[in-house]
Amino acid sequence: MSQPDLASLPLMAFEDVAALSARRSARWRLGLAASRGLALHNEVFASSREGAGAGAALALALDDWRTLPRGDGCEAQDRRSVLWVQTREAARRAGRPYRAGLPEMLQGRVIHVLAEKCEDALFALEEGLRCRDLAFVVGEIAGNPKALDFTASRRLTLAGEKHGVPLFLVRIDAARDLSSARMRWEVTSAPSAAPHWNAQAPGPPRWQAELFRARAHAPGEWLLAEEQGDLTASTARSADDAMLGNWTAGLRQRHPLLRA
Repeated sequence: MSQPDLASLPLMAFEDVAALSARRSARWRLGLAASRGLALHNEVFASSREGAGAGAALALALDDWRTLPRGDGCEAQDRRSVLWVQTREAARRAGRPYRAGLPEMLQGRVIHVLAEKCEDALFALEEGLRCRDLAFVVGEIAGNPKALDFTASRRLTLAGEKHGVPLFLVRIDAARDLSSARMRWEVTSAPSAAPHWNAQAPGPPRWQAELFRARAHAPGEWLLAEEQGDLTASTARSADDAMLGNWTAGLRQRHPLLRA
């Protein structure tokens, strides 16, 4: 396959590619909500055999919740409730939220809704996103039901963005279909670090997380972990990120962007 002649391309092509690459090379990172705002519609794909989806979704939601700055006139501590919606099939496959197993700050504020059908769950999710008295909404839906098509996904996105309430929708045993979610993850369980005092005890949770589609970020993979109540993220692809950054910087040096 012949290589394109870069010298024959117009200068505007390099400017557009450099600007697009600069935007797309901005990787997702922890605490991003503090500087760039919330991603208000998120999907987390996971298998019911591991139970990793709800844990990872809750960890991502809490990271946004803790780092988002409080506006003027708001209480110093966010005391709003959290809505958790499941279809009965999702609850059968992955289990219901266990109050004692939730983070302490959420144990008295989770409102649980169990829906018979996907249509009922979507209605509850959309109504929750319209309520600014909720900190965020967690949903769990199994498989790829017809009711959760692109139109339904778009309705959830618009409701979340209009009212500023984030949605973390766990897709249990689902294939990657059309969706308007701003960030789409696929997570699996990862081995925990050995506990310091008791090697036989379960360690803190870890997840292998792939961000395979995002509106404002390049795809990537991270190892997420919970350490002393906080979420941490590390990547094994730092070399790839550096290579992408150098390529973008090279384009800018060769063809600096024109300014008015």
